[in-house]
Amino acid sequence: MEQTYFRKGFGLKDAIQGALSEDYHSAIVDEVRGRGYALTVDGLTVRLAREFGFCYGVDRAVEYAYETRRKFPERRIFLVGEIIHNPHVNAKLSSMGIVLIERSEAGEFDFSSVTPDDVVILPAFGVTKEDFDRLRALGCVLVDTTCGSVLNVWKRVESYARDGYTALIHGKYVHEETKATASQVTKYDGGRYLVVRDMAEARLICDFIEHGSADTGTLRSKFARAASAGFDFGRDLERIGVANQTTMLSGESLAIAAEVRAAMMRRHGEAAAAEKFRSFDTICSATQDRQDAVLRMLEGGVDVCVVIGGYNSSNTTHLAALCAERVPTWHVEDSACLRPEARTIRHRPVGAHEEVTQADWLPAGDLVVGVTAGASTPNNKVGEVIERIYATRGIEVGPALERA
Repeated sequence: MEQTYFRKGFGLKDAIQGALSEDYHSAIVDEVRGRGYALTVDGLTVRLAREFGFCYGVDRAVEYAYETRRKFPERRIFLVGEIIHNPHVNAKLSSMGIVLIERSEAGEFDFSSVTPDDVVILPAFGVTKEDFDRLRALGCVLVDTTCGSVLNVWKRVESYARDGYTALIHGKYVHEETKATASQVTKYDGGRYLVVRDMAEARLICDFIEHGSADTGTLRSKFARAASAGFDFGRDLERIGVANQTTMLSGESLAIAAEVRAAMMRRHGEAAAAEKFRSFDTICSATQDRQDAVLRMLEGGVDVCVVIGGYNSSNTTHLAALCAERVPTWHVEDSACLRPEARTIRHRPVGAHEEVTQADWLPAGDLVVGVTAGASTPNNKVGEVIERIYATRGIEVGPALERA
Protein backbone atom coordinates (compact mmCIF):
# COMPACT_ATOMS: atom_id res chain seq x y z
CA MET A 1 0.00 0.00 0.00
CA GLU A 2 1.30 3.46 -0.90
CA GLN A 3 2.41 5.66 1.97
CA THR A 4 0.08 8.65 2.13
CA TYR A 5 1.51 10.80 4.93
CA PHE A 6 4.97 12.39 4.97
CA ARG A 7 6.58 14.68 7.53
CA LYS A 8 10.32 14.09 7.26
CA GLY A 9 11.21 14.96 3.68
CA PHE A 10 12.12 12.77 0.75
CA GLY A 11 15.93 12.92 0.93
CA LEU A 12 16.06 15.14 -2.15
CA LYS A 13 17.65 18.23 -0.60
CA ASP A 14 20.79 17.99 -2.75
CA ALA A 15 18.66 17.69 -5.88
CA ILE A 16 16.72 20.89 -5.22
CA GLN A 17 19.47 22.98 -3.59
CA GLY A 18 20.46 24.62 -6.87
CA ALA A 19 16.91 25.76 -7.56
CA LEU A 20 16.52 27.13 -4.02
CA SER A 21 19.76 29.08 -4.31
CA GLU A 22 18.78 30.48 -7.69
CA ASP A 23 15.36 31.55 -6.42
CA TYR A 24 16.26 33.00 -3.02
CA HIS A 25 20.02 33.66 -2.64
CA SER A 26 21.42 37.19 -2.48
CA ALA A 27 25.08 38.04 -3.08
CA ILE A 28 24.49 41.51 -1.62
CA VAL A 29 23.23 40.09 1.66
CA ASP A 30 26.25 37.78 1.80
CA GLU A 31 28.54 40.77 1.28
CA VAL A 32 26.92 42.85 4.02
CA ARG A 33 27.04 39.91 6.42
CA GLY A 34 30.69 39.36 5.58
CA ARG A 35 31.45 42.98 6.41
CA GLY A 36 30.14 42.68 9.97
CA TYR A 37 26.47 43.19 9.06
CA ALA A 38 27.11 46.81 8.07
CA LEU A 39 27.97 48.61 4.86
CA THR A 40 28.88 52.31 4.67
CA VAL A 41 29.15 54.20 1.39
CA ASP A 42 29.19 57.99 0.97
CA GLY A 43 27.82 58.61 4.45
CA LEU A 44 24.96 56.09 4.15
CA THR A 45 25.21 53.01 6.36
CA VAL A 46 22.94 50.00 6.05
CA ARG A 47 23.05 47.92 9.22
CA LEU A 48 21.50 44.45 9.13
CA ALA A 49 20.08 42.81 12.21
CA ARG A 50 22.17 39.71 12.94
CA GLU A 51 19.11 37.46 12.79
CA PHE A 52 16.59 38.09 10.03
CA GLY A 53 14.72 36.43 7.20
CA PHE A 54 14.01 32.73 6.70
CA CYS A 55 13.95 30.74 9.93
CA TYR A 56 14.50 26.99 10.21
CA GLY A 57 10.80 26.19 10.04
CA VAL A 58 10.27 28.30 6.91
CA ASP A 59 13.41 26.91 5.28
CA ARG A 60 12.14 23.41 5.94
CA ALA A 61 8.65 24.12 4.60
CA VAL A 62 9.92 25.69 1.38
CA GLU A 63 12.51 22.95 0.84
CA TYR A 64 9.86 20.31 1.43
CA ALA A 65 7.57 21.91 -1.15
CA TYR A 66 10.38 21.87 -3.73
CA GLU A 67 11.16 18.26 -2.85
CA THR A 68 7.49 17.37 -3.25
CA ARG A 69 7.42 18.76 -6.78
CA ARG A 70 10.56 16.74 -7.55
CA LYS A 71 9.19 13.57 -5.93
CA PHE A 72 5.83 13.68 -7.73
CA PRO A 73 6.57 15.23 -11.14
CA GLU A 74 3.49 13.77 -12.84
CA ARG A 75 0.92 14.29 -10.09
CA ARG A 76 -1.31 17.24 -9.35
CA ILE A 77 -0.05 19.00 -6.23
CA PHE A 78 -2.16 21.28 -4.07
CA LEU A 79 -1.21 23.60 -1.21
CA VAL A 80 -3.65 24.44 1.58
CA GLY A 81 -3.65 28.25 1.54
CA GLU A 82 -0.21 29.87 1.66
CA ILE A 83 2.84 27.87 2.67
CA ILE A 84 4.20 30.96 4.47
CA HIS A 85 3.17 34.61 4.53
CA ASN A 86 5.31 35.78 1.63
CA PRO A 87 3.66 36.55 -1.71
CA HIS A 88 6.80 35.91 -3.77
CA VAL A 89 7.41 32.45 -2.34
CA ASN A 90 3.77 31.47 -2.85
CA ALA A 91 3.85 32.85 -6.41
CA LYS A 92 6.99 30.82 -7.12
CA LEU A 93 5.28 27.63 -5.95
CA SER A 94 2.32 28.46 -8.18
CA SER A 95 4.69 28.84 -11.14
CA MET A 96 5.93 25.32 -10.39
CA GLY A 97 2.42 23.98 -10.91
CA ILE A 98 1.45 23.80 -7.25
CA VAL A 99 -2.17 24.90 -6.93
CA LEU A 100 -3.17 26.98 -3.90
CA ILE A 101 -6.45 25.87 -2.37
CA GLU A 102 -8.58 28.89 -1.50
CA ARG A 103 -11.26 29.25 1.14
CA SER A 104 -14.88 29.10 0.05
CA GLU A 105 -17.33 31.94 0.70
CA ALA A 106 -18.29 30.14 3.91
CA GLY A 107 -14.71 30.48 5.11
CA GLU A 108 -13.72 26.83 4.75
CA PHE A 109 -11.04 25.47 2.44
CA ASP A 110 -12.59 24.02 -0.70
CA PHE A 111 -11.21 20.49 -1.15
CA SER A 112 -13.78 19.53 -3.78
CA SER A 113 -11.13 19.30 -6.52
CA VAL A 114 -8.83 16.98 -4.58
CA THR A 115 -8.85 13.27 -5.49
CA PRO A 116 -7.09 10.25 -3.96
CA ASP A 117 -4.49 10.46 -6.76
CA ASP A 118 -3.42 13.98 -5.76
CA VAL A 119 -0.77 15.32 -3.40
CA VAL A 120 -1.62 18.02 -0.84
CA ILE A 121 0.98 20.11 1.00
CA LEU A 122 0.08 21.36 4.48
CA PRO A 123 1.60 24.80 5.25
CA ALA A 124 4.14 25.76 7.90
CA PHE A 125 1.32 27.12 10.09
CA GLY A 126 -0.41 23.72 10.09
CA VAL A 127 -4.09 23.16 9.44
CA THR A 128 -7.02 22.68 11.77
CA LYS A 129 -7.83 19.22 13.04
CA GLU A 130 -11.07 19.33 11.05
CA ASP A 131 -9.26 20.13 7.77
CA PHE A 132 -6.64 17.46 8.45
CA ASP A 133 -9.34 14.86 9.06
CA ARG A 134 -11.18 15.90 5.87
CA LEU A 135 -8.03 15.46 3.80
CA ARG A 136 -7.16 12.12 5.38
CA ALA A 137 -10.64 10.90 4.54
CA LEU A 138 -10.05 11.75 0.87
CA GLY A 139 -7.12 9.32 0.75
CA CYS A 140 -4.72 11.72 -0.99
CA VAL A 141 -1.01 11.95 -0.23
CA LEU A 142 -0.33 14.52 2.51
CA VAL A 143 3.00 16.31 2.83
CA ASP A 144 3.05 18.00 6.23
CA THR A 145 5.40 21.00 6.58
CA THR A 146 3.97 22.17 9.92
CA CYS A 147 6.74 23.89 11.90
CA GLY A 148 8.08 22.00 14.90
CA SER A 149 7.59 25.05 17.12
CA VAL A 150 3.90 25.09 16.20
CA LEU A 151 3.64 21.38 16.99
CA ASN A 152 5.12 22.11 20.41
CA VAL A 153 2.28 24.56 21.13
CA TRP A 154 -0.23 21.98 19.95
CA LYS A 155 1.09 19.49 22.48
CA ARG A 156 0.61 22.04 25.27
CA VAL A 157 -2.92 22.87 24.20
CA GLU A 158 -3.80 19.21 23.88
CA SER A 159 -2.52 18.57 27.40
CA TYR A 160 -4.66 21.41 28.74
CA ALA A 161 -7.81 20.01 27.09
CA ARG A 162 -7.00 16.48 28.23
CA ASP A 163 -6.64 17.62 31.83
CA GLY A 164 -9.75 19.82 31.87
CA TYR A 165 -8.10 23.24 31.46
CA THR A 166 -9.33 25.93 29.06
CA ALA A 167 -6.59 26.94 26.62
CA LEU A 168 -6.15 30.73 26.77
CA ILE A 169 -4.21 31.53 23.59
CA HIS A 170 -2.38 34.79 23.03
CA GLY A 171 -2.74 35.24 19.29
CA LYS A 172 -4.85 36.49 16.39
CA TYR A 173 -7.95 34.37 16.02
CA VAL A 174 -8.00 34.96 12.24
CA HIS A 175 -4.42 33.70 11.82
CA GLU A 176 -3.99 30.23 10.32
CA GLU A 177 -1.64 29.12 13.08
CA THR A 178 -3.95 30.15 15.90
CA LYS A 179 -6.94 28.52 14.19
CA ALA A 180 -4.98 25.28 13.90
CA THR A 181 -3.76 25.50 17.50
CA ALA A 182 -7.22 26.21 18.90
CA SER A 183 -8.68 23.26 17.02
CA GLN A 184 -6.45 20.83 18.91
CA VAL A 185 -8.75 21.05 21.95
CA THR A 186 -11.45 19.26 19.96
CA LYS A 187 -9.49 16.02 20.36
CA TYR A 188 -11.00 15.81 23.83
CA ASP A 189 -14.61 15.95 24.96
CA GLY A 190 -15.34 19.29 26.60
CA GLY A 191 -12.17 20.90 25.24
CA ARG A 192 -12.36 24.71 25.41
CA TYR A 193 -10.28 27.61 24.10
CA LEU A 194 -10.33 31.42 24.22
CA VAL A 195 -8.07 33.66 22.10
CA VAL A 196 -6.88 37.06 23.34
CA ARG A 197 -5.10 39.37 20.92
CA ASP A 198 -3.31 41.64 23.39
CA MET A 199 -2.97 42.75 27.00
CA ALA A 200 -6.12 44.88 26.80
CA GLU A 201 -8.23 41.85 25.93
CA ALA A 202 -6.42 39.73 28.51
CA ARG A 203 -7.27 42.27 31.21
CA LEU A 204 -10.96 41.99 30.36
CA ILE A 205 -10.70 38.26 31.07
CA CYS A 206 -8.65 38.85 34.22
CA ASP A 207 -11.25 41.27 35.53
CA PHE A 208 -13.96 38.68 35.01
CA ILE A 209 -11.86 35.98 36.67
CA GLU A 210 -11.26 38.17 39.71
CA HIS A 211 -14.63 39.89 40.10
CA GLY A 212 -17.11 38.03 37.95
CA SER A 213 -20.00 39.80 36.27
CA ALA A 214 -23.75 39.50 36.25
CA ASP A 215 -23.72 40.41 32.54
CA THR A 216 -21.49 38.28 30.34
CA GLY A 217 -23.20 39.44 27.14
CA THR A 218 -20.49 41.98 26.35
CA LEU A 219 -17.77 39.36 26.69
CA ARG A 220 -19.70 36.83 24.64
CA SER A 221 -20.14 39.41 21.90
CA LYS A 222 -16.52 40.58 21.90
CA PHE A 223 -15.05 37.07 21.86
CA ALA A 224 -17.74 35.45 19.73
CA ARG A 225 -15.28 34.47 16.99
CA ALA A 226 -12.38 33.93 19.38
CA ALA A 227 -13.87 31.24 21.62
CA SER A 228 -14.84 27.61 21.29
CA ALA A 229 -18.47 26.76 20.60
CA GLY A 230 -20.69 27.09 23.65
CA PHE A 231 -18.01 28.88 25.69
CA ASP A 232 -19.33 29.73 29.15
CA PHE A 233 -17.36 32.47 30.91
CA GLY A 234 -18.70 31.46 34.30
CA ARG A 235 -17.78 27.81 33.86
CA ASP A 236 -14.79 27.73 31.51
CA LEU A 237 -12.40 30.12 33.28
CA GLU A 238 -12.08 28.07 36.46
CA ARG A 239 -8.97 26.27 35.20
CA ILE A 240 -6.71 27.95 32.63
CA GLY A 241 -3.64 26.98 30.65
CA VAL A 242 -1.89 29.77 28.74
CA ALA A 243 -0.30 29.26 25.32
CA ASN A 244 0.50 31.55 22.40
CA GLN A 245 0.81 31.92 18.67
CA THR A 246 4.53 31.40 18.12
CA THR A 247 5.06 34.71 16.31
CA MET A 248 3.63 37.09 18.91
CA LEU A 249 5.76 39.56 20.87
CA SER A 250 7.39 37.38 23.50
CA GLY A 251 7.37 40.07 26.19
CA GLU A 252 3.63 40.56 25.81
CA SER A 253 2.94 36.81 25.92
CA LEU A 254 4.89 36.47 29.15
CA ALA A 255 3.21 39.52 30.63
CA ILE A 256 -0.25 38.17 29.77
CA ALA A 257 0.56 34.86 31.44
CA ALA A 258 1.73 36.72 34.56
CA GLU A 259 -1.41 38.87 34.60
CA VAL A 260 -3.72 35.86 34.33
CA ARG A 261 -1.82 34.02 37.03
CA ALA A 262 -2.11 37.02 39.35
CA ALA A 263 -5.86 37.23 38.72
CA MET A 264 -6.23 33.53 39.50
CA MET A 265 -4.29 34.00 42.75
CA ARG A 266 -6.43 36.93 43.83
CA ARG A 267 -9.57 34.95 43.07
CA HIS A 268 -8.64 31.54 44.44
CA GLY A 269 -5.61 32.08 46.66
CA GLU A 270 -2.03 31.12 45.90
CA ALA A 271 -2.33 27.42 46.75
CA ALA A 272 -5.49 26.89 44.70
CA ALA A 273 -4.16 28.97 41.81
CA ALA A 274 -1.15 26.70 41.55
CA GLU A 275 -3.54 23.86 40.73
CA LYS A 276 -5.90 25.91 38.53
CA PHE A 277 -3.30 27.68 36.36
CA ARG A 278 -0.65 26.43 33.93
CA SER A 279 1.65 28.31 31.58
CA PHE A 280 4.52 27.53 29.22
CA ASP A 281 6.54 29.94 27.09
CA THR A 282 5.88 28.67 23.58
CA ILE A 283 7.32 31.57 21.56
CA CYS A 284 9.58 29.88 19.00
CA SER A 285 13.33 30.46 19.29
CA ALA A 286 13.56 31.97 15.80
CA THR A 287 10.91 34.58 16.62
CA GLN A 288 12.69 35.38 19.86
CA ASP A 289 16.09 35.56 18.14
CA ARG A 290 14.81 38.02 15.54
CA GLN A 291 13.15 40.22 18.14
CA ASP A 292 16.31 40.20 20.28
CA ALA A 293 18.48 40.98 17.25
CA VAL A 294 16.32 43.99 16.35
CA LEU A 295 16.66 45.36 19.87
CA ARG A 296 20.45 44.93 19.74
CA MET A 297 20.55 46.64 16.35
CA LEU A 298 18.57 49.57 17.72
CA GLU A 299 20.82 49.83 20.75
CA GLY A 300 23.80 50.04 18.37
CA GLY A 301 22.37 53.24 16.95
CA VAL A 302 20.18 53.63 13.86
CA ASP A 303 18.32 56.65 12.53
CA VAL A 304 15.51 54.91 10.63
CA CYS A 305 14.47 51.29 10.10
CA VAL A 306 13.18 49.36 7.12
CA VAL A 307 11.36 46.12 7.93
CA ILE A 308 10.74 43.75 5.01
CA GLY A 309 8.00 41.15 4.82
CA GLY A 310 4.40 40.37 4.01
CA TYR A 311 1.82 42.67 5.56
CA ASN A 312 -0.06 39.58 6.74
CA SER A 313 3.05 38.16 8.41
CA SER A 314 2.56 38.33 12.17
CA ASN A 315 6.23 38.07 13.11
CA THR A 316 7.11 40.82 10.61
CA THR A 317 4.51 43.24 11.96
CA HIS A 318 5.84 42.66 15.47
CA LEU A 319 9.40 43.46 14.33
CA ALA A 320 8.06 46.69 12.82
CA ALA A 321 6.30 47.51 16.09
CA LEU A 322 9.53 47.04 18.07
CA CYS A 323 11.41 49.35 15.71
CA ALA A 324 8.67 51.97 15.62
CA GLU A 325 8.92 52.40 19.38
CA ARG A 326 12.44 53.82 18.90
CA VAL A 327 12.85 55.33 15.42
CA PRO A 328 10.89 56.16 12.25
CA THR A 329 10.08 52.78 10.73
CA TRP A 330 8.96 51.71 7.27
CA HIS A 331 7.34 48.28 6.88
CA VAL A 332 7.54 47.35 3.19
CA GLU A 333 6.42 44.18 1.48
CA ASP A 334 9.26 44.17 -1.05
CA SER A 335 11.59 46.38 -3.07
CA ALA A 336 8.77 47.54 -5.37
CA CYS A 337 7.66 49.72 -2.46
CA LEU A 338 10.78 51.89 -2.91
CA ARG A 339 10.94 54.24 -5.90
CA PRO A 340 14.47 55.70 -5.86
CA GLU A 341 13.85 58.01 -8.83
CA ALA A 342 10.93 59.63 -6.99
CA ARG A 343 12.52 59.32 -3.52
CA THR A 344 9.28 57.76 -2.23
CA ILE A 345 8.45 54.73 -0.15
CA ARG A 346 5.12 52.90 -0.05
CA HIS A 347 4.67 51.28 3.33
CA ARG A 348 2.14 50.17 5.91
CA PRO A 349 2.40 52.09 9.20
CA VAL A 350 2.34 50.03 12.39
CA GLY A 351 -1.25 49.33 13.36
CA ALA A 352 -2.69 50.50 10.03
CA HIS A 353 -4.55 48.38 7.50
CA GLU A 354 -3.66 50.28 4.33
CA GLU A 355 -0.46 51.33 2.61
CA VAL A 356 0.57 54.98 2.42
CA THR A 357 3.24 56.67 0.31
CA GLN A 358 5.86 58.93 1.86
CA ALA A 359 8.03 61.32 -0.11
CA ASP A 360 11.62 62.18 0.86
CA TRP A 361 11.58 59.40 3.46
CA LEU A 362 15.37 59.08 3.56
CA PRO A 363 16.85 62.11 5.38
CA ALA A 364 19.88 63.90 3.97
CA GLY A 365 23.34 63.75 5.52
CA ASP A 366 25.14 60.91 7.27
CA LEU A 367 22.59 58.27 8.10
CA VAL A 368 22.31 54.76 9.54
CA VAL A 369 19.44 52.66 8.17
CA GLY A 370 18.60 49.55 10.15
CA VAL A 371 17.28 46.67 8.07
CA THR A 372 15.56 43.49 9.17
CA ALA A 373 13.10 41.03 7.68
CA GLY A 374 10.42 38.68 8.90
CA ALA A 375 10.96 34.94 9.11
CA SER A 376 9.14 34.37 5.82
CA THR A 377 11.22 36.83 3.76
CA PRO A 378 13.90 35.31 1.49
CA ASN A 379 17.36 36.85 1.22
CA ASN A 380 16.94 37.95 -2.38
CA LYS A 381 14.08 40.25 -1.33
CA VAL A 382 16.25 41.72 1.42
CA GLY A 383 19.08 42.30 -1.06
CA GLU A 384 16.75 44.03 -3.52
CA VAL A 385 15.58 46.45 -0.81
CA ILE A 386 19.17 47.24 0.20
CA GLU A 387 19.93 48.04 -3.45
CA ARG A 388 17.02 50.47 -3.62
CA ILE A 389 17.89 52.16 -0.33
CA TYR A 390 21.28 53.05 -1.80
CA ALA A 391 19.74 53.92 -5.16
CA THR A 392 17.57 56.50 -3.38
CA ARG A 393 20.85 58.33 -2.74
CA GLY A 394 22.02 57.69 -6.31
CA ILE A 395 24.47 54.99 -5.24
CA GLU A 396 24.92 51.75 -7.23
CA VAL A 397 25.59 48.86 -4.86
CA GLY A 398 27.92 46.94 -7.17
CA PRO A 399 30.55 49.67 -7.51
CA ALA A 400 29.91 50.65 -3.88
CA LEU A 401 30.88 47.18 -2.68
CA GLU A 402 34.09 47.34 -4.66
CA ARG A 403 35.21 50.54 -2.94
CA ALA A 404 33.59 50.08 0.52
